[in-house]
Amino acid sequence: MPQMPLKQRSLLPLLALIIGLGFAISSLASYYMSRETIRQSIIGTELPLTADVITGEIQKDLVRLVQVSSAMAQEPFVLDWLDQGEPNAALITRYLQAIQERYNTSTAFFASQTSQTYYTEGSAQALDPNDPADHWFYRFEQSGTPWEIVVDVSRLTMFINYRVTGPDGHFRGVAGVGLTLERVVDLIDNYQQRYHRNIYFVGTDRRIAMSGERGGPNGQPRGTLLDDIPGLMDLNRQLPQLRPGAFAYESEGEQHFINIRYIPELGWFLMVDKQESGVMAPVRRALWINLLICVSVTGTVLALVGIISRRYLQRIESMATHDALTGLLNRHGFGLLADQAVTEARRQRSSLCVLILDLDHFKHFNDRHGHLAGDYVLRHFAGLLAKQVRQADLVSRWGGEEFVVMFKNTEPATAASLAERIRTATETEPFDFEGDLLEVTVSIGAARLSTNGTLEAVLRDADEALYRAKNSGRNRVCLATAASTGRDYPPS
Repeated sequence: MPQMPLKQRSLLPLLALIIGLGFAISSLASYYMSRETIRQSIIGTELPLTADVITGEIQKDLVRLVQVSSAMAQEPFVLDWLDQGEPNAALITRYLQAIQERYNTSTAFFASQTSQTYYTEGSAQALDPNDPADHWFYRFEQSGTPWEIVVDVSRLTMFINYRVTGPDGHFRGVAGVGLTLERVVDLIDNYQQRYHRNIYFVGTDRRIAMSGERGGPNGQPRGTLLDDIPGLMDLNRQLPQLRPGAFAYESEGEQHFINIRYIPELGWFLMVDKQESGVMAPVRRALWINLLICVSVTGTVLALVGIISRRYLQRIESMATHDALTGLLNRHGFGLLADQAVTEARRQRSSLCVLILDLDHFKHFNDRHGHLAGDYVLRHFAGLLAKQVRQADLVSRWGGEEFVVMFKNTEPATAASLAERIRTATETEPFDFEGDLLEVTVSIGAARLSTNGTLEAVLRDADEALYRAKNSGRNRVCLATAASTGRDYPPS
């Protein structure tokens, strides 16, 4: 314990350096954050960048959809199936289902001009020129364009219609896929929450076509006409017809900056709007940055001190509960864990057995080869012992050349078998100390915890069994009388 204050004092210069550096960085950040720089950054960089990202995501999806639809329109399977008279509608529906799953689209479809049938991944239905829902097919047939993009505003889904023609160039049908714009909506919500700006899409009819979860300007839902939003009166006066560009306008006493980008593929205008309060507050922003840096530095320091303290306490605890020479539990550490094991065994009514092991003629190694040889034997035997027992078992150096092993949930016969395995492994293990092969054997006493027994009682029983093993010639296993099968190992 006396070293802990010293270690803490040694950290004070480091803590002072970290905190001072944190405040220096925050002060410099506040100094260089000027009102005009931030304003120009928002207007000239951040809002256009947001528009670029969202536009890029939409165009990436469009390119992928066009490529998939083009491949479908030229797919030999589809053309052969048409030439064969569209036999077995299940073939085309399975094909469409495979397209949908492979490219993760919301739908895949084929509309046949010959049979006037609209096939999807799950059904087939007749096309009706008098049905408004099918007008798109006949309009696209007459248009002569190779492909088109159609947005279903009610379902927020983009459809790619791709013309399918035969070898003679005649119109055979329309193939395509659809993809919901949910990913774009999620992107809008993410940017609105992270950067405090309002993002929405407006159609050429000046109605809100798509927005995030919180709606468009002033929370207005899809379908709202811009001219009907009181907060946009100034913007509407400036832009009686929407056009791309960067603009500033007043709304409810607040200055706004807006970037407008036209997306021809959708026929929509992308509107990225930010309030003045989010642009013109460099001092407040610097304050928050300073606080954030201070909190981060403080947290780092506390974490560092906590890690050092925990490691130091763990080292002290390990020294208090483990034997320095062998690394096994010492008598104190074994007692703490063994008491818990005895309590669990009583509660669960499970069998618990204890072995006490004593290295035979250990004094001989010290007298003949020196104490270094004795230490070597103890360490080597501890390693051997740890390999022979299970991970859940408790292994301890009891003192001197004595060791204790506790087997949880183990019957006496199994404990005796494990003890004999330890005895045999010890007898056959080569203990090579500086070129001298030492002959090491062990005597073992085994006992079982009685129904209402205590830890002291089972240790006493095991010790008595060990005494019998040593008096019977050593290098053997003896069981306590209560758990004995009437036979020792190896047989006398």
